Amino acid sequence: MLPAMSISPSMFPAIPDVPAEQRSTSEGPLRYQDVTQDGRLLLTALHHFMGQTVFQTLLVKSEASRHHAHAGIYPIMSRLVIELGGGPVSVRKHVVSDGGFEIAHTVDENGAVNRLLLDMWATMTAPASRTNGPRPPNAGEPIELGRVYGEHVFTRPFGPPAERKVTRFEEGPWPAVPPARRVWRAPEAILALPAGASWLEDDFADDEAPIAFGLAHTDSNQHVNSLVYPRLLEDAALRRLARLGRPTAVLGRGVEIGYRKPCFAGQVVRIALRAYVRDGVSGVVGFFRPDGDPAAKPNAVGRLELG
Repeated sequence: MLPAMSISPSMFPAIPDVPAEQRSTSEGPLRYQDVTQDGRLLLTALHHFMGQTVFQTLLVKSEASRHHAHAGIYPIMSRLVIELGGGPVSVRKHVVSDGGFEIAHTVDENGAVNRLLLDMWATMTAPASRTNGPRPPNAGEPIELGRVYGEHVFTRPFGPPAERKVTRFEEGPWPAVPPARRVWRAPEAILALPAGASWLEDDFADDEAPIAFGLAHTDSNQHVNSLVYPRLLEDAALRRLARLGRPTAVLGRGVEIGYRKPCFAGQVVRIALRAYVRDGVSGVVGFFRPDGDPAAKPNAVGRLELG
């Protein structure tokens, strides 16, 4: 049996207690490519189940969600946290996902509302099993495969630039300003050295491989999909660990991505990385920025631990 491995608790926010109508449970199959050779899931395989449980089961059917979509207001991902659980699990078993959502707001330094948020989260479980080989000792017992948190900022992505920011909802089923309040976590905070860790490098250094975004990286929101960033960050992290002589037969066990501004098909970017070690586990922090412009502000920032 593979034990659950968690990242820094501060990475995964506390989950609020929400009414039953804001929670749901769903079940779905795995794809063969979702499960690694040791029976754990890829980090990016988990997000699909949160989407199925919360977006598809709750929000797509929500009168409020449809009302604001008709007004051109959509939740756009601003932060994603994925934490890997244990294993092994078989690709033949279905995953049960339990999740929920809450609408909230943030305020600026003067106390004025400056964002409306959609927070989503889900935890995934499945019976212990293996696709091939002998049954694990705990076969059939439910194990936690991981959990996902997604923070979204409501915006008018297809409106004129001056009208894209949303600080009040249109008149409808949701209150103009949701009562729940969040403390905004700036994306740049993700780049700080985690507690108890030490740097393996003196400073950030560019990954050797530039990233050319094509249509294969995009989605219907007309920009690079949010799950592309953790995949590319893990690839770059493995290249960096190989250069540093660290083990690379490892798997991303936890990631946090902060999205500042979207990337688009046809754009070329570079990832700048800095590796660290915490309790014997390798990790990296890094940021995506336009290639050839070291002074440019990052499009996205991230932290990844591998074990």
